[in-house]
Amino acid sequence: MHFFKFRLLGAATAVAGALAAPAAWAIDPFAVRDIRVEGLQRVEPGTVFATVPLHVGDTYTDERGSASIRALFELGVFKDVRIDVRDGTLIVIVEERPTVADVDFVGAKEFDKKALIKALAEVGLAEGRAYDKALTDRAEQEIKRQYVSRSLYNATVVTTVTPIDRNRVNLSFNVTEGEPARIREIRIVGQHAFSEDTLLSLFDQDSGGWMSWYTKSNQYSRTKLNADLETLRSYYLSRGYMEFRIDSTQVAVSPDREDLSVTVKITEGERFVVAGVRLEGDYLAREKEFQTLLDVRVGEPYNGEQVTATTKAFTDYYASFGYAFARVAVQPEIDRERRRVTLVLKGEPQRRVYVRRVNIGGNSRTRDEVIRREFRQYEASWYDGDKIKLSRDRVDRLGYFTDIDIQTQEVAGSPDEVDLVVDVKEKPTGSLQLGAGFSTSDSVTVTFGITQENVFGSGNYLGLSVSLGSYSKAISLSATDPYFTRDGISRTVSAFYSTSRPYYDVDGNYELVHEGASIKFGVPFNEIDRVFFGIGLEKYHFDPGSNGTTTTVDGTTYDTGVPQSYGDYFGCSRDASSGVVTNCTKAGVWGIPLTVGWSRDDRDSALVPTKGRLQSANLELGIGGDMRYLKSDYQYQQYFALNKQYTLAVNGQLGYAKALAGQTYPVFKNFYAGGLGSVRGFESNSLGPRDSVTDGALGGTRRAIFNAELSTPFPGAGNDRTLRLYSFFDMGNVFAERSAGLTDAQWKAQQALRASVGLGISWISPLGPLRVAYAIPVKYQKADDANGIAKDRTQSFQFQIGTAF
Repeated sequence: MHFFKFRLLGAATAVAGALAAPAAWAIDPFAVRDIRVEGLQRVEPGTVFATVPLHVGDTYTDERGSASIRALFELGVFKDVRIDVRDGTLIVIVEERPTVADVDFVGAKEFDKKALIKALAEVGLAEGRAYDKALTDRAEQEIKRQYVSRSLYNATVVTTVTPIDRNRVNLSFNVTEGEPARIREIRIVGQHAFSEDTLLSLFDQDSGGWMSWYTKSNQYSRTKLNADLETLRSYYLSRGYMEFRIDSTQVAVSPDREDLSVTVKITEGERFVVAGVRLEGDYLAREKEFQTLLDVRVGEPYNGEQVTATTKAFTDYYASFGYAFARVAVQPEIDRERRRVTLVLKGEPQRRVYVRRVNIGGNSRTRDEVIRREFRQYEASWYDGDKIKLSRDRVDRLGYFTDIDIQTQEVAGSPDEVDLVVDVKEKPTGSLQLGAGFSTSDSVTVTFGITQENVFGSGNYLGLSVSLGSYSKAISLSATDPYFTRDGISRTVSAFYSTSRPYYDVDGNYELVHEGASIKFGVPFNEIDRVFFGIGLEKYHFDPGSNGTTTTVDGTTYDTGVPQSYGDYFGCSRDASSGVVTNCTKAGVWGIPLTVGWSRDDRDSALVPTKGRLQSANLELGIGGDMRYLKSDYQYQQYFALNKQYTLAVNGQLGYAKALAGQTYPVFKNFYAGGLGSVRGFESNSLGPRDSVTDGALGGTRRAIFNAELSTPFPGAGNDRTLRLYSFFDMGNVFAERSAGLTDAQWKAQQALRASVGLGISWISPLGPLRVAYAIPVKYQKADDANGIAKDRTQSFQFQIGTAF
C-alpha cells in the first residue's frame, strides 16, 4: 500500500512553495482511480468536484494537485485544505470557514441598523456568508466611513466574534460614536462681484448660531456641502458668470477631530450678456413651436437656469412626439471683447420609438393594477414624455411609495422599441394614532385614529377617527374606493356622530348632537381638476339643559344657558315666571344635503409650500327634510417663492348662504371667523353678530377673509424649512341679515371689517404642523356703551397643531 499526504495551512499561495520545496513532497504521476471529499458541513460536494481540476481517469501530478488546492482556497469558504493519496484515490480533506449567523450593532444611534447592514453587504459581509477576518476589517472601515460622512470623525468600532454551534459565529460591532465635528469656519476665496456674507447666506451649512442645537447646520456633511456648492454655482450662472468654476474645496480637521474649517476657492470669470439665440439641427419642421419654449432672454445677463429650463423643455417636447433619446446641445459663441454670448441650440431628435412594455417592480404589497391604472403612457403606443411624467406624478400622489423611478430601457434587436421599467419603494400605509393636544379654542383634546390607505394592496382607503375635546366630541368612519369605476370615479362612504357646544364661553350645559351618513363621488374632469358630488342624511338634536341662571332683556326673562338663536330655531319655550327653558318643540331636525365640490392643487408641498396654488369651491344644498338652504364657499391660496429663503403667501375665502323655500336658515350651518385659520388676534369663532341672551357669537350667512403672510428664516436656523418665522396681515368678518331692533350704529359695527397684524412661528413638529401667532388687532370694535355695542373679543397669543393659515 502506498500512502502520500499533502497538507496546506494558510493561504493558497503557499501551496506552490510547499509542493516545489523538498523532494520528499514529490509524488510520482499516477492515474486517479477515485476522488473522495471529507470534512464538509454546509458546502455541497458537487461544489468541490466542480472546482477541482481533476477527474477519475486523469493523471495526477504535483502541479495539478497544487492547482486543485489553490482553486478550493479561491472559493473563500475553506480555512484549511489537504489532499491525501491512498492507492490511487484522492482524498480531499477540507475545513470550512465559520459562517456568519448574526450581525448586531451596539451603540449605533446615528444610523438605522438596516442601513449599516446594507453597507456591510456591499463589502461582502452578511448573514449566511463565510466569516473572514479580512472582511471584518473592511467592515470596520466601512462603518467608520459611514460615520465620517456624518462628520463623526471620532467614531470607533470594535468587533466581537462569538463562536456558536454548527461552525457559526455571531458578529457584534461595538460603536462609540463620539461627538460630531463642528464647522468652525467657512471661507470663500476668490469672490469679487458679491460679498462673502452674501454667498455664505446661500449655504445650508454654517459655523453655527444659537439655534444650531435644532438645525444642526454646523455639523459637517460632505453631501450637504456638495449641495451648497451647487447652490453657489447656480447663483453665479444665473447672474451672467457663465465661466464660473469651483477650483478646490479644502476641509481642515483640527487635531482633536472635534471641529473643522472649510475653504472654497472659486474663479468668477467675466459677466456675459446674451446677444442672441439661434436654433440649429432637426426640429421636426416645428421651429416656431420650439421657439415658444425658449426661456432665455436676449439682452439680459446669461442665466444658466433659463438655459437648463429651455433644453429640458426642448427634450420634453421631442419626447412628446416619441423621440425618447433626443439631445439638445448648447454651443456658446463668445465675444470676449464685448462680453456677449450667442447661444446656439443644436437639436438632434435621434429616432422615434414605441413603448413595448411597462414593467413594474418593487411592489410586494400593492397590486400591479393599482399602479397601472394611474399610467397615461400605454403599451404599444408612441413614447410620450409628457404622459410618462404625468404617470409618475399620478403614482406619486397615491401616497403609497417613498420613491418612484421610471427608466427607459432599449429593447435588444428592436431599435424602434423601448420598455419602461417602473421601480417603486413601498412605505407603510396603515397608521395608528393616539395623542393629546391643547389649543386656545378647544382646550385639551384627545384624539385616536386608525387608517389604512391601501387596504390589502387594493388602493382603497379605510379610516376611523375619534376626537374628544372639552367642548366637542366626534367619531367618524369612512371608506374610499378611488376607482369605483374603470374611468377613475371615486366613491366615499362615511358615517359620523358628534356633539358640540357652539359657544364655549357660555355657562350652560346645553348640547347640539349631529349624526348622519353620506356618500360622495369624485369625477376626474382632467388630470388636475376633480369635481365631487355627494348626498347625505343627517340629523341635529338640541338638548337645552339648564343651569338655572337667568337674565332680563327688555322686560323678558331668559335662560342664560341657552342661546336665544338656538331657542328660537328649535322652538324652545320658557317658564313664564322663571324664564328657564323647559322644552323645545323641534328638539330634532333632519335634512338631506346635496354637495357639489371642485378642487385643484398644484402646490409643490402640502406641508411647506413655496410655490403653486390651491383652489377649492363647495356648494351644499338642503333638498329635503326640515332644512332647505344653500351654502357655498370658495378658497384661493397662492404661494410665491421670492428666493430660497423668503416665501409670500396670500389666501382668500368667500362664503355665502341663504334659506330656501321660505324656511329659516339653520343657525348651526352659519359661517364663523376669528382665530387661527381666519383672522388672528380675535378669539376663535368670535366675530360677527352676537346672541342677545348669551352674548355668544352667532356666525353669519356671509364670510369674507383675506390673509397675506411672508415666511422668512427663523433667526439662527439658517435655511431650515421645518422651523420658520412669519409675519402676517389678516382682514375679514362674517355677516348676517339685519335683525329687528338693531340701531344704525349697531348694524354698522357688525358690518365693518376687522384686521390684525402680527408675527408667528411655524414648526413641523413630531405631532404635526404647529403654528404659534402673536397678533395685534389694528381694526376692531371698541366698547360703546351708549349705543349698546360690546367690545370685540381679542386674543393676542394663539396656537394650534394642524392649522394652515
